[in-house]
Parts: sequence; structure tokens; C-alpha cells
Amino acid sequence: MSEKVYVSKHPLVLHKLALLRSKITEPKKFRELVREMAQLLFYEASQDLELAPLTVQTPLGDCPSLEISERIGLMPILRAGLGMAEAVLDIVPTAHVWHLGLYRDHQTLEPVTYYNKLPSKPDIDLSIILDPMLATGGSAIAAVDILKRWGANRIKFLGLIAAPEGVRVLSNVHPDVPIHLAAIDYYLNEQGYIVPGLGDAGDRQFGTG
Repeated sequence: MSEKVYVSKHPLVLHKLALLRSKITEPKKFRELVREMAQLLFYEASQDLELAPLTVQTPLGDCPSLEISERIGLMPILRAGLGMAEAVLDIVPTAHVWHLGLYRDHQTLEPVTYYNKLPSKPDIDLSIILDPMLATGGSAIAAVDILKRWGANRIKFLGLIAAPEGVRVLSNVHPDVPIHLAAIDYYLNEQGYIVPGLGDAGDRQFGTG
């Protein structure tokens, strides 16, 4: 496994992951869990953000402090990544958000891009791709390709559950991109679903399928 693959061992992440996987978890609770886990994983993935000094005034006087100096861009892959983006925005409300529309062709399992509204030039320091599932790795690779062509220099992938196949192919194609996850499961089945996984993350968030 690549040294840039980080799988959380935090007790809260593992506890919420069990609830997320359960087939009896209804969409409302599922969305809440996606949100909570995204925040916990972002907390772990953001430990290397650069800081700049500033001075704030407390009720008792001046206090030397620090603030985040990097501009953060969130790129949720539609539609399953939406809940993760909203969760991270709660923590970093100044982050920029640009949606990437990618879907997997169920016959070829290859990604198809249908929406991309990135501005002409990047004005951020760190791009974070958000997608609950890293299955074949095709959509993640396509997203990184888009961001690199756009001019992004520092990119991370933040997901919940991955298949070893997806982790391997994303790491091989883009070894410079750190991957932050809650779990790596056993394998992909013939339909390209992660086993044991949790089913279709988009359908379970939005009550479709």
C-alpha cells in the first residue's frame, strides 16, 4: 500500500462506519453519518495546512495566534459527494466549492464527465476531491486529471470506503495524491460494487434506487 494512503483508526470513525454500512440505516440517518464522518476525516486530512501568525484581541488584551493561510477548494463528485462538501464547509466556511459531474457507465465501468464549471485559472492552494466511494478508481483519476489540467498543484482525495483495486490504480496513476479513507474493503464484484461496502452511496443518501 502506498505511503500516501491513510486509513483512519479513530474510534468515532469506526463506530459511525458500522452504522453507515447497515442496510437498515434510513436515508436521513445515512446523510447525517456521511456528514459526521466527512468532518472527522477532513480533520485528519488537514493536519498539514499551512498557518500564518496574527494577533487577536481578547477581553483582557492582545494574544499571538495563528490562522489558516491556504486557500482551500472542495470538488465534490456529483451527486454522492454533496453531503461531504456541506460537512467540510461547516468547518471551513471560506472554502471554494466547484462541482464535478462524473458518472460510471454501468457497462464499461468507465467514468463519463457531464459537468465541469471550474474557473479559467485556479485561485486555490489545496484541492480536495470528495467522493464517498473509491471503487474502480476511474472517477477519481478523471477528477485528478481535470484538476491537473486546470493547473492545481496540490490535490487530496477524501472518501469513506474504498476497494483495494481503486486505491491501487489511483495510487499508480497519481502517486502524488494523498488518499484519506475510513476503510479499505475486500474487493469489487462483477458489477463494480465494493464488497462488503454499503451499496450505492448516492441512492442511500437521497432515497433513490
